[in-house]
Amino acid sequence: MQPIVRTPSVNPRGKLGQRLSAAALLVLGVATTAQAQSLQALLEAARAYDATYLAAKAQFDANRAKAEQARSRVLPTVGLSAEAFVNRRDSSLNALDDSFNNQTVKLGASHPLYRPGNQIEVEQAQRALQAAEAQLQAAEQELIVRVAQAYFDVLAAEDTLTFVRAQKAAVEQQLAAAKRNFEVGTATITDTREAQARYDLVLAQEIAAHNDLRVKKLALDQLVGQSNTQPWRLRDDALPTPTPDDVQTWVQRAVAEHPAVRAAQAQLDIAKLDVRKAQAAKGPTLDAVAQWQWNRAPSSNPPFPYLRNQVASSNPPFPYLRNQVASIGVQFNLPLYTGGALDNRIAETVALEDKARNDLEAATRNVSQATRAAFFGVQSGLGQVRALQAAEASSQLALEANQVGYQVGVRINIDVLNAQSQLYQTKAQLAKARYDVLVGQLKLRQAAGVLGADDVKPINERLQPR
Repeated sequence: MQPIVRTPSVNPRGKLGQRLSAAALLVLGVATTAQAQSLQALLEAARAYDATYLAAKAQFDANRAKAEQARSRVLPTVGLSAEAFVNRRDSSLNALDDSFNNQTVKLGASHPLYRPGNQIEVEQAQRALQAAEAQLQAAEQELIVRVAQAYFDVLAAEDTLTFVRAQKAAVEQQLAAAKRNFEVGTATITDTREAQARYDLVLAQEIAAHNDLRVKKLALDQLVGQSNTQPWRLRDDALPTPTPDDVQTWVQRAVAEHPAVRAAQAQLDIAKLDVRKAQAAKGPTLDAVAQWQWNRAPSSNPPFPYLRNQVASSNPPFPYLRNQVASIGVQFNLPLYTGGALDNRIAETVALEDKARNDLEAATRNVSQATRAAFFGVQSGLGQVRALQAAEASSQLALEANQVGYQVGVRINIDVLNAQSQLYQTKAQLAKARYDVLVGQLKLRQAAGVLGADDVKPINERLQPR
């Protein structure tokens, strides 16, 4: 009689059910983590994670708060102060040996009536905020380009690995054919050794391509703050051309809108205002002031002479007196001689204004040059794509011709191997050239200073989920 073996029932509320549920959640989490994502989705993730961009954003918030501080220079100020002291008096007159205390409360207010330097500081703060806003925009544009570059670097590395593996399979077939032909006596050992050497070389290339893909994925993961990201693939559509297709138009936009130029222009405005502020420091200033003071302290003399003998033996010997004083008026100030400090300050600001003007000119020239280089880079990239497409078709025909020639004996094994290597290398170059064109168009808009998050949408529409 066979013993009865009881199998445990699967109870969702039991330990086994909990383990299965945990395993299911783990698998679901891995699947969710490894889910393919679009360029736009990863860009939004990078906005909330990238430390460089978040630091630039925090710097902008600090500059905005600093600009608000300058407004206090033209607004009234009010202050309250209070003092309380306990005193011990030791005098040669016994009647004056005592302890006493005194208190003072002051409330003061002032308002600038004529201070041109303060108003200039407010204008400078506004220009500084404009420069900070331009710097934040430049950081955002840099983030878009970095994410796009890392995104397409992963796709290019994947394509390279795919083509290397395809080449390995083709070389492996060619190696098997060379071995068969050698065994039947229709080929020499040279064909087999050439195929084996090429196969070993492709294996090394596969290892390098796999490592490069792993590094590129790690770089993208670190940029967006996610693990095991899988970018969407690029459809085999025609690539867009830059609009407008005129380099001078792009240069004009760059000079007018680039963040570096706008920041340099703001710095020049600040330098000009600094000259005016230094000149205003030699002029007069006028403030309205008001003060109220309350004081309580012992009197050094009795309030009335006939009470002197009466209070001499009291403790304290003299009574406490309370005083209240309120005052309102204006204060005028004019520097007459400062040892040459003001004149030298004016000379310093004039020199700094000239420096800011040259910095603006340098920024304009650099932006113009970078825009032209980016525009011609996109044009060159589009031309390379067309040339590589033609080269891919020609390489495919050349491979087929060499394979037929090898079969009929007019081509040797190395010819087929070289044709295979040329075809897959051309495919990898074509794929990378397509990615470079898309990234180059973003860099062109960045060079012109007009790159925004909406410019990613046309590229994102050319991607398809895996």
